[in-house]
Parts: sequence; structure tokens; C-alpha cells
Amino acid sequence: MGRLRTTRFLTRFTADLLFPKTHNFQPNFVIHRLIRPLNPNLTPNCLIPTTSFYKFRGFPSFSTAANPIFDLGSYEDEQKFADELVVRDEDEDELGKISVKAIFLCTSVDLKSLQVELSSHVVRPTSRSTNHTALKFCNYNPDYMEAGVEENSSSHSYVVVFQYGSAVLFNVEDHEVESYLSIIKRHASGSVLKDSERRNDDYVIKEKPLLPEDMQGGPDYMVLKNLDIDSIRIISSVLGQSIALDYFVSQVDGMVKEFTDINRMMEKTGTFTMERKKLFQLVGKANSNLADVILRVGLFDRSEIAWREAKYAQIYEYLREEYEVTQRFANLDYKLKFVEHNIHFLQEALQNRKSDLLEWVIIVLLSIENIIGIYEIIQESSIVLI
Repeated sequence: MGRLRTTRFLTRFTADLLFPKTHNFQPNFVIHRLIRPLNPNLTPNCLIPTTSFYKFRGFPSFSTAANPIFDLGSYEDEQKFADELVVRDEDEDELGKISVKAIFLCTSVDLKSLQVELSSHVVRPTSRSTNHTALKFCNYNPDYMEAGVEENSSSHSYVVVFQYGSAVLFNVEDHEVESYLSIIKRHASGSVLKDSERRNDDYVIKEKPLLPEDMQGGPDYMVLKNLDIDSIRIISSVLGQSIALDYFVSQVDGMVKEFTDINRMMEKTGTFTMERKKLFQLVGKANSNLADVILRVGLFDRSEIAWREAKYAQIYEYLREEYEVTQRFANLDYKLKFVEHNIHFLQEALQNRKSDLLEWVIIVLLSIENIIGIYEIIQESSIVLI
């Protein structure tokens, strides 16, 4: 037995000297190659062992790792190929990019009549929230279904319509947007905005089933492991609120500009010209904007879906932070306080102006009464003298 071991040792030592190892093999690399072929256009069934081995070793009991079973082709280094393979895996693991368009097109939508017209497209609600309706539309070719193509998130378009006037469209082409919006406009119960007043925002969702986490964020996009209907509702709620907040901020900015012009005129002339009716209209507009943001848009209402499951809460909180919803509302509230302060000042000024007018009227009436009294006294004295 000792002679046999000595013979094996001398044989291995001689083989290592005559045939030095020229290739550093990585076991994980073979696993990658087994999972994904070298040529991305080929199917896994086309992977066959290569006949281009490097150097044949006639001793099966070598202690070194076996030679790779697949041909590396033009790649001189396995590590270089592995790095490129990782980048290719990241791109190919994404099922696709889903475009998201958020639009604020009117101040109110009748959701009940919209559901009646599109009853076959209404998605069953997964929460008790009644301020929105989710619609599902098929956008794939029926011929593909006959060929057995698997259905995925890109096979449908989703439109989430909110009662306060926002609409969020998923996987809808640019040339199809107006056709969907025309349906929503037919059920608008508030004023429909002009194209110049309409607010729009774009976002991108990337679906990646092999993502180690439930979601990852990026600039103007989000990567999800799976885009389901609850994810669509959560994303829509934040984007819809954000785009509505943009509209109300623009309305308040208009009021701030108007009061700024009045203050500048007062600085130059020492007075201002504003009707009491116009001032009351500004008061009503400021109060209604604040009420709409808090009550109708529900900017601080907690999402039931996010409260129910942690992964949806993560998406919800990330998007609210990404779009700075809380900070933007704080800025809106600050501007409304500025408007409120100016309204209070102008009300007092108009009230004082009205009081001054009444005082002058009283003075004139008293003067007329005194004149009449003096005239009567003169007449009475003239009669006595006669």
C-alpha cells in the first residue's frame, strides 16, 4: 500500500511539471453558464459540451479542479466574461419598463356614472376607500394568446381615476392618452381644465422578478419585484395627490401674485382699488383650496393597503418622500397664511373706508338738519317782526 501511494505522488508531481495548469476555473462561473447561455439568442437547450479542451490530462485523480466544460470562445478571461454576464443578467431580468402618466384634468369626477359606463373594466376594490376607481384594459393582440404567449403586466393598461380629478395611467401609449381622458371628461362633475392649465407628470416602473428586495427606488423610476393591483393603487394614490397638489399650489400662487401687485401699488400710491366682492371671492377661493387639499384629496389620510402590508407601506412612504408631499403642503400652507394675512388687512382697510364714508354721511345729514333748523328759526323770527 505504501508503494502505491508513493507511485501516485510521483505521478502527480511529474504531471504537474509536464502539464502546468493554464486556466483558473471558477465553479460559480459554470453555474452561471448552465443557467444562461453564452449567446443570448440561443435557448438553454442549445448548450452542448465543447470539444475544444485546453490540455488533456491522463490522470483522473488530479487534485486540481476540472477543466471547464463549455467553450469560452473569444473571451480570454473568465472573470471578464462573468462581469459582463452580471450586467447582462440585470438587463434581462427586467420584464420591461412600464410608463406611468399622472394627469389632473378636472376638479371633480362622478365615479358612479364612470363605473356604470365601464362596468366590464372595473377592477374589484381591495380596500374600503371610495375616492377612486381602478379600470383595466387589454392591450395585447388576441393572435398572441392563441400562440400561447404568457400574460404579464405589459399585457394590460390600467387607469386609476380619483374623485378629486386626477387620473393615473399605466402602460398607456402617448397617442392613446387623449382617448382615455375623453372618457373621464364625460363624467366630470366639476370644471374641466384647459390644456394650458392641465398638470402632467411622468414616472416609470421597472418589473424585476429576481430583485432581492420588494422594491428599489431611483430617479424618476421604481423597480418592483412584482407589479400587482395593490401596488398600482398605492402608486396611483401618491402620484394623483402630488399632481393635484401641483394644481392647488398654482392656484394659490396666482392669489399670491395678485396680492403682491396690490401691495406694490399701495407702496407707490398709498391706496388700493379693490371691490369688496372681489375680496370675498379671494377669501372663498383660498378657503376652498385648503379644504380640497385636506378633505377631498386626503393628503394626510393613511392608506388602508399600506397599513395592511409592509411592502406596500414601503412603496407608499418612499413615493411620498420622493415627491416631497409633506414639504410641498407646508409651503402651500405658508402661502395660504400670507394670503390670509393680506385678506385680513384689506378687509380692515375696506371696513375703515366704509366707516369713514358713513361718518361723512352722518356729518352731511347733521349739517343739513342744522341748516333746516336755522332756516326755520329765521322764518319764525321774521313772522314775529311783521
